[in-house]
Amino acid sequence: MSSFTGAWGGGWDWKPVAQRLTADGHTVYRANLTCQGERSHLASTNVDLDTHIQDVVNLIQWEDLHDVVLVGHSYGGMVITGVADRIPNRIKHLIYIDALLPPNGDSVNSLTAGRPRPAVKDGWIAPAWVTGNPPPPHDVPMSALFFSQPMLLTNQPVACRIPTTYILTVDSGKTPEQADFFHSYMRAESYGWAVEIMTGDHNVQCSHIHDLVRRLEQAP
Repeated sequence: MSSFTGAWGGGWDWKPVAQRLTADGHTVYRANLTCQGERSHLASTNVDLDTHIQDVVNLIQWEDLHDVVLVGHSYGGMVITGVADRIPNRIKHLIYIDALLPPNGDSVNSLTAGRPRPAVKDGWIAPAWVTGNPPPPHDVPMSALFFSQPMLLTNQPVACRIPTTYILTVDSGKTPEQADFFHSYMRAESYGWAVEIMTGDHNVQCSHIHDLVRRLEQAP
């Protein structure tokens, strides 16, 4: 299983989930994308979505992985969509967790139009909580190109045959329609994918570890 988090975070955010999956006998790779986590020293405003897709493609190819369960959270939905399009023969199952689900030609910006987002400053985007220089691990600013570059999909007839699960997280007391990623959930449902609704905040890999691990293990 290969998993990674969304914007600003890193594979370090998935350590508790990975530890539980490993204890259950799974082999887990926590991919840190360029500019994130221990690869934050490579940060550049020239790095884009295509780089992140290639990061994961390279991990799978250089580790010679097959039958991969590929998990993407939040912005990570953009990445796993691109990975599945490039190397569908290596992927056993895709799992989107409260994630963007881009059609061809869409970007993070187009998919989230009308929603509040941090401003671009000098080619970087950072939410309010990303401040100062705390000791690692911590969230980091992201190149604006991660959000503006459109998705280019060229192998969808094959990629669309990969079994896929979409998990929408909904805060307690709210309806699914109020969730930020409800439109992606509805798109997944229209594709005929397996869809689930999970009670929890956006970062269930931190707040609802046991429930998330159970769902990941049951999905493939």
